[in-house]
Amino acid sequence: MKYSLKQIAVFDAIASEESVSAAARKLAMTQSAVSMSLSQLENLLERPLFIRQGNRLVLSHWGHWLRPKARRLLQDAEQIELGLHDQHLLSGLLNLGASQTAAEHLLPTLISSLDHDFPELRIGLSVENSDQVIQGVLSYEYDIGIIEGRCDDSRIQYMPWLDDHLVVIAAPEHPFAHLNKVSAMQLQQARWVLREQGAGTRCIFDAAIHGVIDRVNVWKEYSQISVLKSLVKHGVYLSALPWLDVVQDVSAGSLAVLPTPELDMHRQLAFIWRQDAGENPLRNCIISQGKKQVRDHPMP
Repeated sequence: MKYSLKQIAVFDAIASEESVSAAARKLAMTQSAVSMSLSQLENLLERPLFIRQGNRLVLSHWGHWLRPKARRLLQDAEQIELGLHDQHLLSGLLNLGASQTAAEHLLPTLISSLDHDFPELRIGLSVENSDQVIQGVLSYEYDIGIIEGRCDDSRIQYMPWLDDHLVVIAAPEHPFAHLNKVSAMQLQQARWVLREQGAGTRCIFDAAIHGVIDRVNVWKEYSQISVLKSLVKHGVYLSALPWLDVVQDVSAGSLAVLPTPELDMHRQLAFIWRQDAGENPLRNCIISQGKKQVRDHPMP
């Protein structure tokens, strides 16, 4: 074997940071040492791994081919280095990207159970919308993601986790809140405050109204669910949000769920990871614990 793990780690860091200087800071190495390590690897492989575009180093064709293989190699090396403290104890860092609903309502319980059963397993958590989680998985920022709705990208492995649904909400004083059924025409006339484009919640809503409502009057778009709920509570707006995010408000009487039988807004929350990521015991662990959580505590 002509190349070293250090050279592979340097390649991976540069691919992630798109900069030799940033990769040097990430690896706590000098810039000249990083440049030399990359040059040695490219000479050994007899292939250019990066193309310079302005101040950025972007992957060449060969770099794109090498990246997933390098990631698997580094993950395997980390597992060997960390090892297992005993036959049942996993250790190491798993970077997880999750959508808002999962992060707020499901992950605290999941991470708590992981902390209890696997105290040496560390979870790095970032909360973003579903499109951003997908991009983070594709760019190797996350080892695993949790998204709302579908992902049909052939580079992504998709595993359903649990079923969920959206509901249309209004303030209890809203004229529609007292109706036995809210028609498509009434929904079209309403003012809406919705999640931003790219959010899984928004994608489900847009798909549900397709062919049912010609045009929705979108008054505001926000990425924060708490902001949307507050606007609905104190205004004349409607919104469409996951049941998990509004169930406590509905129980408290501060929000009302509108009967909208023409809209089918069922969805799935799902685990995703790169198709070429290979086996990862930490990823398998979080998926297994997540499925156990659903079995022990079914969704309402």
